Amino acid sequence: MTRLGGRQLVVILLLTFIAWAGVAFVCLLIGSTGSIGWPTSATLPYRLESVFLASLVGAALAVAGVTYQALLGNPLADPYLLGTSSGAALAGYLWTLPAFSGLAGAMAIGQQAMAFLGAITAVAVVLAIAGGRGRLQPATLILIGVIVNAVCGALFLLINAIVKDIATPGGPMAFLIGGLQTNLQSWQIWTSRIAIFLGFTVIMLGAGVLNAGTMNDAEAASLGVPINQLRWGGIIVASLITAAAVAVSGPIGFVGLICPHLGRVIVGHDVRRLLPVATMLGAVMLCLADAASRKISAFGPVGTYLPVGVITSLLGGPFFLVLLLTRRKW
Repeated sequence: MTRLGGRQLVVILLLTFIAWAGVAFVCLLIGSTGSIGWPTSATLPYRLESVFLASLVGAALAVAGVTYQALLGNPLADPYLLGTSSGAALAGYLWTLPAFSGLAGAMAIGQQAMAFLGAITAVAVVLAIAGGRGRLQPATLILIGVIVNAVCGALFLLINAIVKDIATPGGPMAFLIGGLQTNLQSWQIWTSRIAIFLGFTVIMLGAGVLNAGTMNDAEAASLGVPINQLRWGGIIVASLITAAAVAVSGPIGFVGLICPHLGRVIVGHDVRRLLPVATMLGAVMLCLADAASRKISAFGPVGTYLPVGVITSLLGGPFFLVLLLTRRKW
């Protein structure tokens, strides 16, 4: 594997930033009235908030996706594999119920904070069960993650069947479909920004070691890589990043699954190059989805802003199938 120098890393980061900035500028020009042009002084703050939030969430999901796929040795691993989305959805829904809203209000916990706690709790349960003997095996981790996802989903549906309020504003749909939250306070956005930035920094600093994530214990030991500690640390940091993103957006599908694959097509499998490229692709993908949602909302038969999770799922599924079929021919 070729050594990636500091100058090369700076060039890659600079190019990815320029690419994202260009797309973000174009997305700023697209409004919800069908017009394309620079926004007015009244709408510019809202447009900027939407573009930056979309970029933040997309980048976070892409980083988490790269980390999960590297450490679990599974190209189909995505950021929601260990229960973050189902845990956040369940906790965010509980926050809306009278039995829990009083307690949450007394403890000054908002819906986003409750969703973050739910995501972290679900991942903690997965890690506690899978790593009960101190070691994390990818197959066991994935299996338990699927089980925890199923249990949280079943609890969600059970509670909703009793309460019967799936269509109420701020109800479960807010954390089921996945979309950029428009009722966030500045401290909530900044908390997610700081958590995601710190997590990205930690993973970027350890990107070279992540290349050894797919090795077995003996191969990693021969290279001096403590693979078990690497899995523990990487998965915990990636899960924190995912939880911070889900808390302000809900589960937005396919971003964390597709962007790492697209990045490998562009720069190969070296995680040191892949991370910044996939991060840029995630930010760009969600920016474009957000801009497309604004544009579609001006179309008469639609007449409403579609959650970006709908756009990414409608486009991401077929695109991922095409990508897999294309790579199979290689």
